[in-house]
Amino acid sequence: MIDLYYWTTPNGHKITLFLEEAGLPYRIHPINIGKGEQFAPEFLKIAPNNRIPAIVDQAPADGGAPVSLFESGAILLYLADKTGRFIPQDLRGRNEALQWLFWQMGGLGPMAGQNHHFVQYAPEKIPYAMERYVKETGRLYGVLDRHLGDGREFIAGAEYSIADMACYPWIVPHERQQQALANFPHLKAWFERIAARPATRRAYDLAQTINVSPTVDDASKKVLFGQDASTVKR
Repeated sequence: MIDLYYWTTPNGHKITLFLEEAGLPYRIHPINIGKGEQFAPEFLKIAPNNRIPAIVDQAPADGGAPVSLFESGAILLYLADKTGRFIPQDLRGRNEALQWLFWQMGGLGPMAGQNHHFVQYAPEKIPYAMERYVKETGRLYGVLDRHLGDGREFIAGAEYSIADMACYPWIVPHERQQQALANFPHLKAWFERIAARPATRRAYDLAQTINVSPTVDDASKKVLFGQDASTVKR
């Protein structure tokens, strides 16, 4: 059994995508980040960075005590290694998947996240910041589009992998990111293939039952965007 500490963000969706694809038994513990539930002491024991997602694997492969992990990329890699699925088993294929997993963690996610913040949520519209992150998001879409244009069905080749699971949720809000998928035909075709997967539909249907009101209001903005060093000391 996997205990998943989750909210309906792109990083949260990565893990439900994997769990639904793999058919692993799991139970969700919703962490409403707009209400500050990520600062609860019991959650911080699992996720010291006060971010979702996090997991506790109650039945790790070594048969020992439960294993807890935070950081979505680390969780995807752990689950792939646990199950032997969704990551190529050969040296070159594995590293192909891993480099694109890290590309998402270090590039697509942070840049698109800043895009979301300055375009959607910042109290002051700063043209320079908005333009910078919209353009950089577009550049990253272009990188992935060119990569997928090599005749690849999925990011790491012919097989669906954790690289796809990591990237897909960050492309879902492309309209909010001011990106037109029609400008990236290979990316668009890949996106539609993943959207059509039954496990993808199940994961996103589940999200709608957990967060029925995803609007970010003024109160939740204070929680989400007002953090500093004192936040992690309390």
